[in-house]
Amino acid sequence: MSLREELEARVKGSAERLPPDVLQTMLDVTRRLVDSGIAQRALNVGDKAPNFKLPSATGEEVRLNELLDKGPVILNFYRGGWCPYCNLELNAYQKRIPDIDGLGASLVAISPETPDNSLTTAEKGELKFQVLSDVGNKVADQFGLVFTVPPELQELYDKFGIDIPKYNGDDSWELPMPGTYVVDKDGTVTYAYVDADYTKRAEPDEVIAKLEEISSKE
Repeated sequence: MSLREELEARVKGSAERLPPDVLQTMLDVTRRLVDSGIAQRALNVGDKAPNFKLPSATGEEVRLNELLDKGPVILNFYRGGWCPYCNLELNAYQKRIPDIDGLGASLVAISPETPDNSLTTAEKGELKFQVLSDVGNKVADQFGLVFTVPPELQELYDKFGIDIPKYNGDDSWELPMPGTYVVDKDGTVTYAYVDADYTKRAEPDEVIAKLEEISSKE
């Protein structure tokens, strides 16, 4: 199955499992975020990616400019290890690590979770790429991805046992929209996928195709 098919199956399963009022609340919140136009204001193709320094799940300091010295970089912003859609996405990219490595590129996943929670995500998913902690969403904000979870969704998450403040180490209730970027060695964004609907993600095949295009020009 493609990632898109896996995500669609998850959406269908949730629609069948959740009470109608809960499902409607979640759909309404997503629709409002989409209608706000926030995704269209995020960093896009042709923009320069801001350099950053973030801790990895294992405590290593990771700098974007140092990764770019080695080749193109895929930046995958995800909401957190508590998000099943994010885990499907991370797993799909994990399967493509041989392709990514073979094209001289690297992949880093970024969430607002604390390093300890990022480590849990990396270990559970047996991820072989860097999982970085953007506590406070400072880097995600530079990419234009950050929004505040509205009160009605905060209430639902509490009922689901999803403690966002605990996962993220702050009480802001801010999350990033899922976003996937390919950044070329000169720091230019050559591929951007941002969608305010968290059930939609960049297909790995599309990202790999962009890396192949970059490689063919070298």
